[in-house]
Amino acid sequence: MNKNFILKVMSLCALLILFYCEDIPEKIIEEIEPPKAGVILSFDDAYIDEWYDTDQQLKKYNWKGTFFVCKINTLRHSKIKKLQELQKEGHEIAGHGLHHYNAAAFLKDHSIDDYLHQEINPMMNLMNFYGFKITSFAYPYGARTKQLDTFLLKKFKIIRGRAFCEESASQQNSYYDHSKLVYSFSVDDTHEHFNLTHLLNLLKFAKKNDKILILNSHKTVKNVTGDYQTKNATLEFICKYIQSNNMKFYTLSDLDNLN
Repeated sequence: MNKNFILKVMSLCALLILFYCEDIPEKIIEEIEPPKAGVILSFDDAYIDEWYDTDQQLKKYNWKGTFFVCKINTLRHSKIKKLQELQKEGHEIAGHGLHHYNAAAFLKDHSIDDYLHQEINPMMNLMNFYGFKITSFAYPYGARTKQLDTFLLKKFKIIRGRAFCEESASQQNSYYDHSKLVYSFSVDDTHEHFNLTHLLNLLKFAKKNDKILILNSHKTVKNVTGDYQTKNATLEFICKYIQSNNMKFYTLSDLDNLN
C-alpha cells in the first residue's frame, strides 16, 4: 500500500479525533449551564372567566401561566373555549383533579386505584377530549403522599405540591431543583404567609442565583373580597419585575425539558 496514502489516512483520523474531543466540552458545558432565572405563575381550581380577564391585562408582558383545572365536567362550553384560547396563546392547561379531592384524606379510607379511577382517569379522558394536552398535575390543598407521588409520576411528567413560608428566601422550598416533584408558594392576598416584602425577596433570590421560582394563586381579582384571591396588581408587580430584570416566564411543563 502507498506510504503517502497511509500517512494521509492517519492524518485525517487524527484530525477527526481532535475535532471530536474539542467538541465534547462545549456540549457538556451547555448541558450543565443553569436555566435562565424566571418564574412560573400557576393558578388552581376553575376560575376561568377571571383568569381569561387577567390574561387580557397581562398580555403586554408576553407572560405565560399554568392553569390547573378541576371539575372540568361541570364547566360550560363558553369556559372550555376560553381555556382552549389560553392554550393556543402558549399557556399551559394542567390537571387539578376531577372532584378536587384532598388526596391524603381520601386515601385514609380508599385505595390508590380508587383515587386514580375517581379523580385522575376521568379527568384525563375529558380534558383530552377537549384537546388539552395534560402533562402536569397539582395536588388540591397541596395534600399528597409519597406513595401516590410514585403512581402519579407514571401519568404526569411533573407534579406540584405546596411550600410553606420560610423566614429566609434562600430556605424557601419553591424553587425548581430538577426534581419531578416541585412545590409552589401561594401569592393569594389572604394567605397567612403572603406579603409583598417576602415575594420581592423570593424574586431577588431567583434572579441572583439563576433559579426558577414557582408561585400559585387561585381566583384573580381587581379587589380582594374573600379567601383564595390574588390581586391582579400583585401579578402585574411580578410581571414588571421579570421584564425589568431580564428574567423568563416558564410553564410547569417547560421544566420537563430542563431535566
